[in-house]
Amino acid sequence: MLVVHVPVLFNEVMDSFSVFAGRPDLVYFDGTFGRGGHAAGIFQRYKPQKMYACDQDLIAIEHAKSHFPHVEITHENFLEFAHHHNSKNTKFDMILLDLGVSSPQLDVADRGFSFNKDGPLDMRMNQKSERTAAKILNQFSEEDLMRVFKEFGEVPNPYHVVKAIIKDRVAKPYETTLQLSSLIERVDGWHKKGFHPATQYFMALRLVVNRELDVVEEALPLLIDQLNDGGRISVITFHSLEDRLVKNLFKQNKTGFPVSKKVIAPSDEECKINPRARSAKLRVFQKGPEPVKPDKFALRRAQRDQS
Repeated sequence: MLVVHVPVLFNEVMDSFSVFAGRPDLVYFDGTFGRGGHAAGIFQRYKPQKMYACDQDLIAIEHAKSHFPHVEITHENFLEFAHHHNSKNTKFDMILLDLGVSSPQLDVADRGFSFNKDGPLDMRMNQKSERTAAKILNQFSEEDLMRVFKEFGEVPNPYHVVKAIIKDRVAKPYETTLQLSSLIERVDGWHKKGFHPATQYFMALRLVVNRELDVVEEALPLLIDQLNDGGRISVITFHSLEDRLVKNLFKQNKTGFPVSKKVIAPSDEECKINPRARSAKLRVFQKGPEPVKPDKFALRRAQRDQS
């Protein structure tokens, strides 16, 4: 079994499933397999009887088939998996979703996710999808581009950048990542040291290209329904829109409860080793009734009532 990198919040994810330590016949589903870092840890610590996984990235699928023969993996996103799996009798004890872009995807310029590397404006997690970031930039109206960057990138005022995109694309359509990031640098400028001005714009395009928020919103209730009683789903997010969505979906679901009221963040040590971990957050949901917490003051009240 080969693991090419240590994934974000590795120890925290392992601990989120600690209630299953020593349990036999566990069933695990990884909805964002990547290079299998989390799945390898789950296999070593908890020894699941069955391991299912899916990923939109064809390279991740090939990697899994070569190095994780015990994992049953399919090429699809976790919403598609949830729909397909709905008719089966198998239920899960452990589910993990590591949202966002994997390090291998960011590091390959041809995938178009990075504003630091020159590559095609692609950003598709599933290489078979039709919509790319270039199509959005070159075909969307000014009004639609404003909405994309405001709603999905949380850019307060993208007006000048959008105006420049609309103007420039007439003479030369947008094709490369550096073409876009250099425009944003020129028009928007640097406002915060260490935070590239194109960060939120690229995030917005990626979210829209892959329908990421829609997929999470539709998939989470289905996956929770496919948990065994006492089963847990752990979700890693990388920006406020996803985290807020996951938090609200967990709070609204009455078939179980959020395991921790506070979000779980990476340690300072991890952030120093892996700067990409800085924005990561982990939330955990358990299906079934919440355990009744012991009343610390019951004895004191009883003694007071008797006196």
